[in-house]
Amino acid sequence: MSALTGKVSAIITQSRDNLSALGALSDDIARAAEMMIAALKAGRTIFFCGNGGSCSDAAHLAGELSGRFFLDRRGLPAIALGMSNAALTAIGNDFGYENVFSRELDGLARPGDVLIGISTSGNSKNVIKALMLAKSRQLGTIGFTGQTGGAMAAHCDICLKVPSTSTPRIQEMHIVAGHIVCELAEAALA
Repeated sequence: MSALTGKVSAIITQSRDNLSALGALSDDIARAAEMMIAALKAGRTIFFCGNGGSCSDAAHLAGELSGRFFLDRRGLPAIALGMSNAALTAIGNDFGYENVFSRELDGLARPGDVLIGISTSGNSKNVIKALMLAKSRQLGTIGFTGQTGGAMAAHCDICLKVPSTSTPRIQEMHIVAGHIVCELAEAALA
C-alpha cells in the first residue's frame, strides 16, 4: 500500500462529509433551479462568472445548458462571462480587472435574466460588481460561495453557502450543486 493511501482516504472522507452537508442546502438549490427555469421559460439568459477554477466552473455549467446535459433538446441561452480573451484583456486594461464581468454583462443583460456568481471566498470584487449591476438591472442573482458567503451574500437573491472553508472541497460542491440546477432546468425545458 502506498504511503499516500491514508491521505487519499482522508480527502475522500472530507469530500463525502461535504456532500452529506450539502443536503442542508436542498431548499436553496431547488429555489435556484426554479429561478433559472422561470427565466429560461421566459426566453431569458443565464449568465455565469467566476475567477480561476470558478471561471472554469462557470464555463462548464454554461456549456451544460447551451449544449446538452442528459437530454437531446434545443440549446438553452447560457453564457459564461470572461471567456473572450480580447474582451477580458481590453476591459481589464481600460476599466480595471474588477470590471471584467460587469462591463460585459452591461452590454448583454436584460431584465429577467439570471446571473450566477461563483466565488469560494464570496469576496471576489469583480463577481460582486457583476452581482451589483445585475441587481440594478433587475436580474435574478444566485451566488455559489463557501461557508460564510463573504460580501457576495448581500448581493444575491439566493446564496448557496457550501459548508466548508477548503477551496477545493467548496469547488467540488459547486459542481454538484451546479449539475443539480442544470439537470432540473433541462428536465423542465426539454
